Amino acid sequence: MISNCPDNEDEINAAVSVSNFGIWRNRYITQFFANSLSVDFPLYRHAKLPRLGWGLKSSGKGAIKLGYSMGSNHILLEDGLLRSLGLGVNGYPPHSLCFDYSGIYYNSFEISDLENNIAAANNLSISELSRAKDCISSLRCNRLSKYNAALDKFILIPDGRRAVLVVDQTFGDASIEYGMGSANSFSEMLDAAVLENPEAEVFVKVHPDVVAGKKKGYLLEAAKKHNCRILSEDINPWSAFDVVDHVYVVTSQLGFEALMAGKKVTCFGMPFYAGWGLTDDRQVCDRRGVSRSLEQVFYAAYIQYCRYINPYTGERCQLEDTIKLIAHQKQHLECYRGRWLASGFSKWKKKFIPDYLGLGTSVNFTQNLDKDVKQLKPGDNLLVWSSRLGDEIEGLCEKNHLNLWCMEDGFLRSVGLGADLVRPLSLVIDSCGIYYDSTKPSDLEDILNTYVFDDHLLLRAKQVRNQLVELKLSKYNVGVSTALTLPNNRKIILVPGQVETDASIAKGSPVIKTNQELLAIVRKENPDAFIIYKPHPDVLSGGRLGELAASANTLHDLIVTDMSITDLFDVVDEIHTMSSLSGFEGLLREKKVFTYGIPFYAGWGLTVDYLSCERRSKQLTLDQLVAATLILYPIYVDPHSGDVIDIETAIELLSNKLGNPQGPTIKTRMYRLVRNACFKK
Repeated sequence: MISNCPDNEDEINAAVSVSNFGIWRNRYITQFFANSLSVDFPLYRHAKLPRLGWGLKSSGKGAIKLGYSMGSNHILLEDGLLRSLGLGVNGYPPHSLCFDYSGIYYNSFEISDLENNIAAANNLSISELSRAKDCISSLRCNRLSKYNAALDKFILIPDGRRAVLVVDQTFGDASIEYGMGSANSFSEMLDAAVLENPEAEVFVKVHPDVVAGKKKGYLLEAAKKHNCRILSEDINPWSAFDVVDHVYVVTSQLGFEALMAGKKVTCFGMPFYAGWGLTDDRQVCDRRGVSRSLEQVFYAAYIQYCRYINPYTGERCQLEDTIKLIAHQKQHLECYRGRWLASGFSKWKKKFIPDYLGLGTSVNFTQNLDKDVKQLKPGDNLLVWSSRLGDEIEGLCEKNHLNLWCMEDGFLRSVGLGADLVRPLSLVIDSCGIYYDSTKPSDLEDILNTYVFDDHLLLRAKQVRNQLVELKLSKYNVGVSTALTLPNNRKIILVPGQVETDASIAKGSPVIKTNQELLAIVRKENPDAFIIYKPHPDVLSGGRLGELAASANTLHDLIVTDMSITDLFDVVDEIHTMSSLSGFEGLLREKKVFTYGIPFYAGWGLTVDYLSCERRSKQLTLDQLVAATLILYPIYVDPHSGDVIDIETAIELLSNKLGNPQGPTIKTRMYRLVRNACFKK
């Protein structure tokens, strides 16, 4: 069959017709096309629209049949080879899809766009092959598979012999039938693995649902008869690759991942990667038979054949972006696996706290810590909001051998205030202290003191910093753009106000404790400067302490309230603060920053500091500070899906929301009235 892929995809980008209602209502489909696309349900059977179907299921077969009868193209879809963190059935959106105009990649009886790509891969350039090699290395380094939520830890230790892996598949998998496989292929494969490796221990990987009786496989009973070690747990394939040197498959994609891991692979079916000289093949496909390198097959499959989006922003992206995002999600998943008890969280926070810990956790909330802590085992985790931390809780964790974690708002929080119960886009979870408490170490301080920042991370930090400045993003992203008339012959100083009861002052500003004290010392040190004072948004909203007394009028030249702080950064020369995050945001814009407390960004040679911290003696660059503070330390979560995301995605989401401003809802206004009334009492 000759490919019906148009030379210019714009030809089919106006509209396509789908042959399945599930595809029609899938909001991700249109995002994978290069331009805007109208997806119609098949009501217009007379129209010669390209027909869109899913694989070789009924919708795909219908698309092929209808396309031929109407003289139009058909396009078959399948999940991409690097799909997502978790399974689609568990609600995880696709990061990649395969689009095939000829067939579909797992059907070895007919040609597909992927097979054509591989056949033509000898024409790839040196730079394209280098890109493929780099992506393979990145997948290997981050231990990524098609799905990535499985435990990345091999739970069985080989008995000292060589080990080989035999991979089962679920009964009825379409890739088996269309990949020249059958039930006999699996029994023959297992017999061969045992016979050909008499000195080796044979592991048989079966699906967990097969062991549980929910699905049917091919090898469970045969593996028992051969006395093989059965792997029924849901584990990351790379953890198995760590201990085996030979992998047997029928058509499983795991075989190609084993090739990327440098393992010998034997195929008893004809998956897309077989027949090109890379595998030991027990089947033959006459259309193939030419040798291709691993990089050539990879480029054809992962880069040419698959399309990628960021499912949280809806933007098309490259394989490298998808690797980075899913690797970040997987790293977070592995970091926080385990049992958690969360103490003292308000009702509205309970709705989103589990999202920040991830799907690998079991989270229970308690209002009676002394009672419920007895349910935990040594090594389990206790999570508290940072302001609730005290000696009593620390002693309780030490007594019960628990891991204690503190949680606090992140540095790119939201469009709107936490005091208005706006859900955060980022939080930090600290196992050592908390970033604003200068009286003791924190995970952030440890990162800044000890982390070895590579060039790639520093380049990423610079790009993040430039984006934040260009898009005028800050922690809360409130206020409006306002033009100010300022003197030309005076130094312009910004003094950002803080909530005076905030823990960041109690723990991070041991000398200066109030906004008025700060203004007084700034005026004394800068008698001729033009001082702009900006009250904290929470104070302006009426819910927190920090208002100035009338006697403070002489300490400043101008008070701005509703103005966006990012616009203020553009017009000031210096920023003077106790411990406000505004100082850090000023550093991003390369402003001169004076600190009168000990905020997390002080003491590293980037600020003019009135106080010092003996633990901080390392001289940092601005990009090192940004990398630690905005990339390595916080956790970002998409508010709609609850999935962990990276900072680049978070910036895009914030920017999109900031570009569509909305006033406070009726619910928020009512909450403010009640909150402020209670606060005044």
